[in-house]
Amino acid sequence: MKRKFFYSVVVAASLLTTGCSTKDQSTTNNFDYTVEKFADLQILRYQVPGFDELSLKQKELIYYLTQAALEGRDILFDQNGKYNLRIRRMLEAIYTNYQGNRDNKEYKDLETYLKRVWFANGIHHHYGCEKFIPGFTPEYLKEVILSIDSKTLPLGEGQSVDEFCAEIFPVIFDPTVMPKRVNQADGEDVVLTSACNYYDGVTQDEVEEFYGKMKDANDKTPISYGLNSRLVKENGVVTEKVWKVGGLYSPAIEKVVYWLKKAEAVAENDKQKAVISSLIKYYETGDLRTFDEYAILWVKDTDSRIDFVNGFTESYGDPLGMKASWESLVNYKDLVATGRTETISNNAQWFEDNSPVDKQFKKEEVKGVTAKVITAAILAGDLYPATAIGINLPNANWIRADHGSKSVTIGNITDAYNKASHGNGFGEEFIYSDVERELIDKYGDVTGDLHTDLHECLGHGSGKLLPGVDPDALKAYGSTVEEARADLFGLYYMGDPKLVELGLLADANAYKAEYYNFLMNGLMTQLVRIEPGNNIEESHMRNRQLIARWVLEKGAADKAVELVNKDGKTYVVVNDYQKVRQLFGELLADIQRIKSTGDFEAARTLVENYAVKVDPTLHAEILERYKKLNLAPYKGFVNPTYELITDDNGNITDVVVAYNEGYAEQMLRYSKDYSSLPSVNN
Repeated sequence: MKRKFFYSVVVAASLLTTGCSTKDQSTTNNFDYTVEKFADLQILRYQVPGFDELSLKQKELIYYLTQAALEGRDILFDQNGKYNLRIRRMLEAIYTNYQGNRDNKEYKDLETYLKRVWFANGIHHHYGCEKFIPGFTPEYLKEVILSIDSKTLPLGEGQSVDEFCAEIFPVIFDPTVMPKRVNQADGEDVVLTSACNYYDGVTQDEVEEFYGKMKDANDKTPISYGLNSRLVKENGVVTEKVWKVGGLYSPAIEKVVYWLKKAEAVAENDKQKAVISSLIKYYETGDLRTFDEYAILWVKDTDSRIDFVNGFTESYGDPLGMKASWESLVNYKDLVATGRTETISNNAQWFEDNSPVDKQFKKEEVKGVTAKVITAAILAGDLYPATAIGINLPNANWIRADHGSKSVTIGNITDAYNKASHGNGFGEEFIYSDVERELIDKYGDVTGDLHTDLHECLGHGSGKLLPGVDPDALKAYGSTVEEARADLFGLYYMGDPKLVELGLLADANAYKAEYYNFLMNGLMTQLVRIEPGNNIEESHMRNRQLIARWVLEKGAADKAVELVNKDGKTYVVVNDYQKVRQLFGELLADIQRIKSTGDFEAARTLVENYAVKVDPTLHAEILERYKKLNLAPYKGFVNPTYELITDDNGNITDVVVAYNEGYAEQMLRYSKDYSSLPSVNN
């Protein structure tokens, strides 16, 4: 299983770092981090400190890369569902043209629905994957549609408004039509029952058979099969439609390439120029061998201050974890904060050698592991508006083994989360006592960042597959197993004296803050993101519950971890932190064995037994307690804006960054300026 084609994401380990706050609480040094709040979402801003200190050439490079990043936006909408572009454009037409009453409840609900569609890049929840339930009726939507000029609507060729509504309304309103973007329910055909647009007319068995025939167990450098294509059945024949210039998504990819060529011309050095050139070649050919060449060049470019991700990246949107969604991140190195991650990467071999994993599953030689703290300059595609806080690339196991990987922590995003969460009341409600609260207040931010570093830099880069093991052997369970493997690696070493010795933690008790946060989140507080009656579907959430529930069960005899009742409320209590660390190590050893050997049945048993089901009584309690705090469980961002400044001769003299664009304003501008795909027949 490829984690996310390009990299893996660690979501903030505790809602302490992602909680909503009031305007006053989220304003620091006159910078207002909060933009607005609606549904279960809060929109924040992030700063790009140090941008003005970059050279003019570096600023120009960032500008071109941000343009290339934004041009892929429509691709993700279409990948997330075949009707998403039409629904978004219909709602935007209403939002910008409707002249009726905008103060009634149904219009307000329609506006909220549009904002949720923008946030999720489609009609399904960005995290839970379930379809949104509109707060307005079909009759109201039809009335509003008929009140605006039909020329503003995304009608098909020769299609009437009535025919358009008949086609689109079941997708929006019928709960049985395309109910989940990604379905991973055991025993179901996850391809046929998922609404994502990576497959058309094929079954799960047909997909697995199609790619199984391509694979060679003796190939030591396999391509990422199916990564950049839609698999379809036409005239009874299963075939790939590749995303490339001249193929699917060509109008958008052509514009991405246009801006990449401008970036290539102002690259910082020859290595970076070669990276961009190789990426352009990949987009032009769709050749996955070229993609691997690009990934290797990218890994080896460790000297450039400016860096970027641009392409078909996430595989979590595919129920089989093969096909990749489009995303981009433009960034530059935080020179001051990178010392922590460099210390970790410089000791990568020690961590690998001392892992509790069986020797046969360890890497004999850890190659090319680099790590840094970065400042995000732009978020795009599957990293926008909601984003990762840690990244590790590339995902191809053989490239990681032979050439290494890059790991980053996104410092300015983590900083924005932290500043926006201060004083939100979450800790007082869910943390057991003052002892744990003081521990987390003192060490929580540091240990949270460090766990992210260990997860990305070492966790995903650790271990190896045994010869002949298919990277996709764990199928739908691969993403959860991989995230659990990386989290466990970080958790195990959080409690190692080596971290104090290396100066990464202030004292031997600091790690307890992360252990408590992680267990509280995995056992309880992440449930605020689940609708009543639902199971856990998202891989990161499954991973966290898997680890926490397994440790709770295996440590029951010693009461290492307990769920206790105090004053009618449930809390996590950790009685033996060292026993918890031992259990983390035991589970890590088993998870690595499952990964290394491709043991599908063991992965299935572990995930289904610990990661999926939700205790309904505990869930109801957590939701009720969280509701009283008036917090939003999900956060996302608006991007800064960048403007080229030129002289009278057209020469670029500066690039200026600003933070004054609102959420709807930005989304509408992006839909106007970066929307090149047709509404129908992509």
